[in-house]
Amino acid sequence: MFHELRIEKDVIIPVRDGSSIFANIFRPAADGQFPVIITLGPYPKDIHFKDWNPAAWPQMPTHNEHMHWETVDPAWWVPQGYIVIRCDTRGTGKSPGRPRLLSRTEAEDFYDCVEWAGTQPWSSGKVAAMGVSYFAINAWRVAALRPPHLAAIVPWEGAVDLY
Repeated sequence: MFHELRIEKDVIIPVRDGSSIFANIFRPAADGQFPVIITLGPYPKDIHFKDWNPAAWPQMPTHNEHMHWETVDPAWWVPQGYIVIRCDTRGTGKSPGRPRLLSRTEAEDFYDCVEWAGTQPWSSGKVAAMGVSYFAINAWRVAALRPPHLAAIVPWEGAVDLY
């Protein structure tokens, strides 16, 4: 069964210190609960892949208006029965605040986003962090904090050593 795509932009996710993270949510346009794939990073969620890397864009095997740099393609995952959530880390994209890249605060914000996603009425309660490079590093960092709803991480091409 393939699902149509429903998009919610600039959804506000509250975090523990009273700040907020802004997210775009791509989910099946059907009733039910679905597993979630989530990313949090500094590359603004509303900038399209072709604008991040115009040279690579023609080489991509598929093209659609929902593709983003180093994250999963909701046009493929949502029809398969998954929810895709893209979060702008603090101080980037539409999330307010000062960036604290690769910090404990950023990992805690990601933890709060995972837990928020795992408790929404459309969520199955199982959340995966998946992505390339920066998003892979953040997947490792949030997994180290052990959020209860984080069921898996799928990091690829992440840095081995930040130095």
